[in-house]
Amino acid sequence: MWPEGDHTQELLNNAKEGDDYAAGQLLDRHRDALRRMVEMRLDRRIQQRVDASDIVQEVMIEANRRLRKYLDDPVMPFHLWLRQMAKDRIIDAHRRHRASGKRSVDREQGMVAPAAMDRSTIELAAQLCDPELTPAAAATMQELQRRFQAAIETMDDHDREIVLMRHFEQLSNQDVAQSLKLSEPAASMRYLRAMRRLRKLLSEPSDEGDFA
Repeated sequence: MWPEGDHTQELLNNAKEGDDYAAGQLLDRHRDALRRMVEMRLDRRIQQRVDASDIVQEVMIEANRRLRKYLDDPVMPFHLWLRQMAKDRIIDAHRRHRASGKRSVDREQGMVAPAAMDRSTIELAAQLCDPELTPAAAATMQELQRRFQAAIETMDDHDREIVLMRHFEQLSNQDVAQSLKLSEPAASMRYLRAMRRLRKLLSEPSDEGDFA
């Protein structure tokens, strides 16, 4: 999901030398990945009030302001630095809009569309539900999509986060460990445990009928 590292490093080097165009390109090429990351984590009810693109724009402005300091002391990979700022913005949005009061999103009702699921997600869901189910068959199963989305949303926050990071964002175990401040073996074990719990959730009977 995140832009490849070699070109990013080249842009970082040029930006550090004072190339303003490279700095702009550096931010622009991460915009789409950042937006997808925000959409994955922004409560769907809150998305009725807060556009993910607005949060991304706030992150871009903050990143541009802080870029020189980052270039002088890059404490983490650039994409992790950006997503950390985005996570802080998401937390702020949840605090504002989930606060108690008449306008809290918890008091609002309304239908929202489920998160989009690409082919790789459907294939993962198929493997967890039934290893013998072919990707071609799984891709046509709306029930599989519904159950997978419901399972993700009911997971513990820590489990859901690491599944999103590893599978949906396609971050390496090293990136996950650094972002979560864990050792690499601990991050790997947390991911494996989360996947076992996700498999268990998917194996439970559906309220609307199971599928075979």
